[in-house]
Amino acid sequence: MTTHDTMTGHTRWPATAAAARDQVRHLLATTGPPPPDRVVDDILLVTSELVTNALRHGGGITAFAAVRDADTVHISVSDRSPTPPTTITRHHPATPGGYGWPLIRRLSTRVTVVPSTDGKTITAVIRSH
Repeated sequence: MTTHDTMTGHTRWPATAAAARDQVRHLLATTGPPPPDRVVDDILLVTSELVTNALRHGGGITAFAAVRDADTVHISVSDRSPTPPTTITRHHPATPGGYGWPLIRRLSTRVTVVPSTDGKTITAVIRSH
């Protein structure tokens, strides 16, 4: 699911994690039976983390898509950085940040990172039931 502006003919990507969650929430509410609340929470958390990472570390979102099939939801976020995500070694528990990428990997059944000449696309696949 992406948003297309019929007035300008341009595709608009969510500018914030909240906007991306709204798009995914709409997708879940309008396609198939609604997933259990805990599954919706996981899907929205993965969405938030992917978008936040693209905004903080990837130079901004260049594409966003959310697709639901019979058993899974695919969340894809593209950004401007070709650098793949890494897990930060935390030396002190009060140090901020570093939780997003491990959460994405833990909550998803599959995560792919595809580099391109102008950045990368990360796709997380999450069970929808």
